[in-house]
This record gives sequence, C-alpha cells and structure tokens, in this order.
Amino acid sequence: MLPVVQPRKLAKVPFVELADGRLQGVVSSGSDIERVYVSSITAGSHGLNCSTNNNRPCGGLRGSPCKHLQALVDEAVLQYGVDRVTRYLRIEVDGELSSGADLVARLRGRPESSPAAVVFSRFLRHLAYLELPETTEPIPELHWFPAMGAVR
Repeated sequence: MLPVVQPRKLAKVPFVELADGRLQGVVSSGSDIERVYVSSITAGSHGLNCSTNNNRPCGGLRGSPCKHLQALVDEAVLQYGVDRVTRYLRIEVDGELSSGADLVARLRGRPESSPAAVVFSRFLRHLAYLELPETTEPIPELHWFPAMGAVR
C-alpha cells in the first residue's frame, strides 16, 4: 500500500482507484444527495464513461469529460500523484503536468461503455468496512494484507 500523496475530502469523491486498466471511482451528485455517479477513464484509449449508480448515462458527458470525470481526476491526483496517474492512463506529455486539469486537457478519448456495477460494488464493499466494530483482532477478509510493522 502506498501512502496518500495529499489528504482528500471524501464528500465529493468517496472512492477512487487505479484498477482493471482504468481510473475509476464514485462521484457524488452535486444536485441530489441520494445519487452518485460511477465514472471511469480507460488507460491508453482514454475512453470516458460516466453513469449513475442505476446505469443512467450522465447528461454532461457529450464528447468531452463531464464534471464528474474532472472531479475524479482531481481526486486521483491527490490520492496517487499526477505522475502516477499520468503513467497509468498512458498520457503522453511534452512538458510537466501539475494538476488534474492539465491531465484532463490531454485526454482525447470518446464516451464508451464500461462496467459500472463492478466499481459500485467495490465501493459498497469498502463502505462495509467502516461499519465493522473497532477491534485489534484480524479481519478474515483482509488476512492477505501485510502486517504493518511486522518483523520477519
């Protein structure tokens, strides 16, 4: 596990990950507290996807990244750093990138379908860990994580 590059505020983008060949995550709706968007950018092709948790397409995704994708990229840069996100998405740069906005400006992908249910399911699984009672005992589902500070 890598430490977070900068602290994140989880209210707008509660879940972000670099997985399955995509930058993907869950972004809160700005207008409806009960709605979230599952957004993703495919590495290499930069295919863009954004839909609600019940698979309704985002109205702002019309050939260029919507505000949900921009928020996702901004939070990924805070979580992983601009260099790591740039490398993962295979974005070619001719200079130095300093922000998520710089990264989004170099995306040339088009809207494409992506499995939102898988990402949303992972998000819900992460939320379930927050509901576990506090304990120092091992959690069976996480037994494969290396022990922090363990000496071998």
